[in-house]
Amino acid sequence: MQRTRVKSSNIASIGYNSSTNTLEIEFLNKSIYHYFRVPTHIYNSLMSAASHGKYLAAHIKGRYSYKKV
Repeated sequence: MQRTRVKSSNIASIGYNSSTNTLEIEFLNKSIYHYFRVPTHIYNSLMSAASHGKYLAAHIKGRYSYKKV
């Protein structure tokens, strides 16, 4: 999955597969997580958020199933 680098104190890059609604987050510690069934509007809001890490914590973690890759 193609990821876009972001400026964040915790997140290195973010990717999204719109055909499967899978969000991919690469953290600065090199760990990668897939979040499943994430709607496109949530991905778009994450990408445009002033703080990617805060948006992830408030709107994605604990709401969508995930798997460490």
